[in-house]
Amino acid sequence: MVALSPASMRTKKTMAVGIPVVDLSLDRSIVSELIVKACEEYGFFKVINHGVPREIISRLEGEGVNFFDKPAGDKQRAGPATPFGYGLKNIGLNGDKGELEYLLLHTNPFSIAERSKTISNDPENFSCAANDYIETVRELASEILDLVAEGLWVPDKYAFSRLIRDVQSDSVLRVNHYPPVNNRDPSSKACKDDQIGFGEHSDPQILTILRSNDVAGLEISLHDGFWIPVPPDPTQFYVIIGDALRVLTNGRFVSVRHRALANSSRFNSRMSIMYFGAPPLNTTISPLPQFVSPQNPSLYKPFTWSEYKKAAYSSRLGDCRLNLFKQ
Repeated sequence: MVALSPASMRTKKTMAVGIPVVDLSLDRSIVSELIVKACEEYGFFKVINHGVPREIISRLEGEGVNFFDKPAGDKQRAGPATPFGYGLKNIGLNGDKGELEYLLLHTNPFSIAERSKTISNDPENFSCAANDYIETVRELASEILDLVAEGLWVPDKYAFSRLIRDVQSDSVLRVNHYPPVNNRDPSSKACKDDQIGFGEHSDPQILTILRSNDVAGLEISLHDGFWIPVPPDPTQFYVIIGDALRVLTNGRFVSVRHRALANSSRFNSRMSIMYFGAPPLNTTISPLPQFVSPQNPSLYKPFTWSEYKKAAYSSRLGDCRLNLFKQ
């Protein structure tokens, strides 16, 4: 069932509210109903009893720690991120910046094998850790999407999951590292609550499976503009609904806007790993027929995933890209 997790007040623009928690070990019909409710109200929820082995998570996390611990010059050999590879502070190509460094990888095993040569001193070990993580988390994402289809009474149970299971899927893996903000001067911008690690945005893909360590920083936005701090839980995963699934459900689901604050911890780094489930580039994204009627017309013009990606890459991080495709 959906449980409420306590969160404390951070600023006057942040409110304490519960984050939906879905236990995947419950009866399937209950789980599908609760997932749909969370997607409609928040576009965000935590899953527990997800079945992903701890060892799969630990191996990739260890590879991430090893990479980000390298000297700056060694890390730069894996960049610049255009878009794949190593990036530092620059987010995208249009001037957005954040207090972070990251690795962005396409989930294609051949792409990972090639990228791993500049990332790791043991490329085969890195590739195995990344591929095992991707395969396992893709299965989790697919299962969640099948539960979504069941909860929405979509006749084709695999209407959503088929898109990310496709061998031509454009899914990506991102590892973000937020080092502690070192400037401790209380008057400096680096110590203010609104210093940003990764700016406000919605994810363009179908859905995101996010896992982070035990350092806080993630926040999601409610409809009224209030920001909710998300308590870190390194043993579980958070699910973020993306713009593509919002369109497929004709706006019934919310693609939640979220951000990461700069790491205010004095000593500990924050690291998060995101799997972004996306369809093949030539896939047409439009509301499924069961979500469209004369009383509820389509809110969006059809577009391909390739077209939406181009719109995303040509806009600023915080822009509402779906506005470009509204009817």
